[in-house]
Amino acid sequence: MIAGGRSINYLRISVTDRCNFRCQYCMPAAPFAVIPHHDIATYEEILKITRLACEMGITKVRVTGGEPFVRKDIFSFLERLCRMDVLSDISITTNGAILTRDKIQALMDMGIKRLNFSLDTLDPDRFAAITGRNRFERVWDAIMSAHTLGMAPVKINTVVLRGINDDEIAAIAGLTRTYPFHIRFIEYMPMGESPMEKQQQMLTTEISEIIEAELGPLTPMPHKANDGPAKKFQLQDAPGVVGFITPISSHFCSECNRLRLTSRGTLRPCLLHNYEKDILTPLRNGASDIQLKGIIQAALGHKPLFHTLGENMPKNIPISHMTSIGG
Repeated sequence: MIAGGRSINYLRISVTDRCNFRCQYCMPAAPFAVIPHHDIATYEEILKITRLACEMGITKVRVTGGEPFVRKDIFSFLERLCRMDVLSDISITTNGAILTRDKIQALMDMGIKRLNFSLDTLDPDRFAAITGRNRFERVWDAIMSAHTLGMAPVKINTVVLRGINDDEIAAIAGLTRTYPFHIRFIEYMPMGESPMEKQQQMLTTEISEIIEAELGPLTPMPHKANDGPAKKFQLQDAPGVVGFITPISSHFCSECNRLRLTSRGTLRPCLLHNYEKDILTPLRNGASDIQLKGIIQAALGHKPLFHTLGENMPKNIPISHMTSIGG
């Protein structure tokens, strides 16, 4: 599939808007209603849309939420997804709190190549304050289980916010000196009605300066064909990788190869624009495969060449909160 001169081969699938955490920067400040079950795409519907997208050029899938492992029968769905031979890469973004060693082994046996863990602090008390849940040990045990079972690379996504966890930047980056983890610092994206303030946002330049001041120089790594948007670096003699994802300070829209399927069965060509194309309703109304593929192609026709998040805020802040999209 082509959109604006870009080859689109990556589908991110949100299977639920529900989450067992209440992270400050992810959940809206005001109470919100979860999506009713009948409005959520069934696994069969997700698999059909994915199959059609694969026939159009999708080769890589990431399953997200909310928290994907809170949805009932998720392992059965993942097993069916892994049977799609055309998919060369299947990964999952998770907070890890539900994953035991046995469950991670089951995922690896299915063919899941990678887990991306969300972890913003190494301090258990701070973890509870950020997430609203006292689950640090469970998450760390899941990360270490994935590592010792041989899943590679284990990726850890960290959002840095001034006054909340910015004093841990070096400690988190320093994990790459001990473990072959890929630590990715993601610039905070002000989505929806977040309680976070603009001044709490820290951009990559400042984060990298802190790392280098405390841990030494970061050496750039070459960008490979299947790499995502992270700009990768290594500390001296470190087995792991420090990455930076820069949606605010340095747009990577021209390289974006993603299409998102939300848990409500809408296609979202850009995380940071509110345009969505409903594919679930036509599917439920009996649309043919050709018609459904036309909807996928039409959605990609709205994939922008750039976003304006970070400019003239709050005017351009997307109204959708992250849990409803599956970032």
